[in-house]
Amino acid sequence: MSSGPATELIDSHCHLVFRTFDSDLESVIERWRAAGVVSLLHACVVPGEIEGIRALADRIPELRYAVGVHPLDVEHWQADTQSVLRRAAEADPRVVAIGELGLDLFRARNLDQQTAVMAAQLDLAVDLDLPVIIHCRDAAEPMLDLLRERAARGCCPRGVMHCWAGDTTEMAAFLDLGFHISFSGIVTFPKAEATHDCARLVPADRYLVETDCPFLAPVPRRGKRNEPSLVAHVAERVAELREVSLATVAQQSTANARALFNLP
Repeated sequence: MSSGPATELIDSHCHLVFRTFDSDLESVIERWRAAGVVSLLHACVVPGEIEGIRALADRIPELRYAVGVHPLDVEHWQADTQSVLRRAAEADPRVVAIGELGLDLFRARNLDQQTAVMAAQLDLAVDLDLPVIIHCRDAAEPMLDLLRERAARGCCPRGVMHCWAGDTTEMAAFLDLGFHISFSGIVTFPKAEATHDCARLVPADRYLVETDCPFLAPVPRRGKRNEPSLVAHVAERVAELREVSLATVAQQSTANARALFNLP
């Protein structure tokens, strides 16, 4: 690896509370610190994870986190869930975002239910003045329709399109709405040409890097368990595509993540 402790990186989206990290989390922490990862943002899939994520934040000083409900887990949304998320966010200043929320029409077709759950979380984000982490898969058109309608009413939160895999036209539309774009291990995949084009064209002040670990490990670890230290591979590939140095991508993506999420 050409990165090292002198290069500061932020993994802007990870899932460490999953059981796959139970046996070796201390080693995982050592590796990301050695790779120069100075801050991490832990996403939340269901409210039942919040206690475990909070315990991780107690253990890992560089960790901040979000609270939310993933679009493929909308069955976990109950009448009091918005209140549960609100209390969790208000009780801990380490909660810096709402999410991950969004729409996923690749694995599910319950668009109305997903939209209702997302809308309630967007409302909460606006109310708490927090950014959102948006998961959008095979759903750019309904997502843009919903966000544009909210923007017209002055109630569209700021945030990030996480794990970006859309094309440049879709990216431009989300950028116009004020969103950031976050690149994951997908940008290292040889056939992900649309993502490569987006990495080349995204404005310098509007992109982040992430792992989405334990999923989507970048080349050369593709197919294995992902972890935060491997965000360095994502940053290296973005640097290659943008024809700039790794230090430039590290500086830009880190500054962008800190500004969006108020990270240390």
